[in-house]
Amino acid sequence: MSKTTRATQVLAKSGVAFTVHTYDYDPSAERIGLQAAEAIGEEPHRVLKTLMAEVDGKPVCVVVPSDHEVSMKKLAAAFKGKSASMMKPVDAERLTGYHVGGISPFGQKKLVPTAIEQASLAEPLVYMNGGQRGLQVRLDPKDALMVLKAVAASLVA
Repeated sequence: MSKTTRATQVLAKSGVAFTVHTYDYDPSAERIGLQAAEAIGEEPHRVLKTLMAEVDGKPVCVVVPSDHEVSMKKLAAAFKGKSASMMKPVDAERLTGYHVGGISPFGQKKLVPTAIEQASLAEPLVYMNGGQRGLQVRLDPKDALMVLKAVAASLVA
């Protein structure tokens, strides 16, 4: 497995400190984020999952703890929209250039507005997808917020 992806290149270029962690990705896992947390031996609330959604028909990226679900109402509010829905996997893959299970908020083919669960910013370090299945990057969530030019908001149900 290559540890260099568009995501890790973006992080390296930004100058923020991060480490790369690999694990055995299980394609049959019911909840990919929870499987990643277990595989790397980390608390699920510190392993953030990257989801692609639409707010009022426009694509957005949302990053939340793997042990929580996104509130569509809160997601829409975070982007000052009326309604939100999850993006179809095929559309998420085409937009990001990553495969489902390996979608990173960093280095996506098309830049879209991004929101990170505000409670995650209280953690000293979090894990986020590194741009391929079985690859996580560990970094300060405040650095992720800055690199992504993301908004912090209450996003979980």
